[in-house]
Amino acid sequence: MSAKLSVNLNAVALLRNRRDLPWPSVTGLGRIALTAGAHGITVHPRPDERHTRFSDLPELRALIDDEFPTTEFNMEGFPEEGFLTLCETNQPEQVTLVPDDPSQATSDHGWDFEGQGNFLRDCVQRLKGNGFRVSLFCDPDASEKAIVAAHATGADRIELYTGPYGSCFDDPAKEASALEDLKRTAQFAEQLGMGVNAGHDLTVANLPALSKALPNLDEVSIGNGLIADCLEFGMAGSVGLFLKALD
Repeated sequence: MSAKLSVNLNAVALLRNRRDLPWPSVTGLGRIALTAGAHGITVHPRPDERHTRFSDLPELRALIDDEFPTTEFNMEGFPEEGFLTLCETNQPEQVTLVPDDPSQATSDHGWDFEGQGNFLRDCVQRLKGNGFRVSLFCDPDASEKAIVAAHATGADRIELYTGPYGSCFDDPAKEASALEDLKRTAQFAEQLGMGVNAGHDLTVANLPALSKALPNLDEVSIGNGLIADCLEFGMAGSVGLFLKALD
């Protein structure tokens, strides 16, 4: 069974926020993505609301509840009190915790599971107490000790940071090495009973090799590459291409 596709709408929200106007509609393009077969929607509501706004969250929650009840809402962010409260208010099916500083342009590294395990454990347990699946952003070459520490937090899944893999698009040897790192990390997490998600710089071109190397991959969360393809193929067309690449 192919990994599920969650469409990250941050880039849509970033474009909308360039003007004080309601278009492009984050909810409207989310509806097109789900109609085209995407399995869920991902957003990262940062404290400064520079892309996804807090006001987008209840609209996206209602979209899924009212029109696509078999799909999922995934909220990702750093687990400070404001974000945790947003999760409790908007009830996502999945919460992905990332170690981002608020000023970071995008997520670019995984958690220090051994050093921050106690902090993460408290956050994970609070979220799981609300019935949310919890995934933790993870370096592609994380050590076995790090994955053991991630598992000890009680999280359900890791999300592999695939940025290094995506950046090797012009170097097949480096791409193969990066893929081996991802495969090794995923296999050890699976041995511990953790699910595996992946995300960052994934494209129609590099998804097939990732899917083949990680046959038990649960979900990919894709924003930048998919939204870029929308300029050429539209949202529905781009979702179709990504779903085909996953299969």
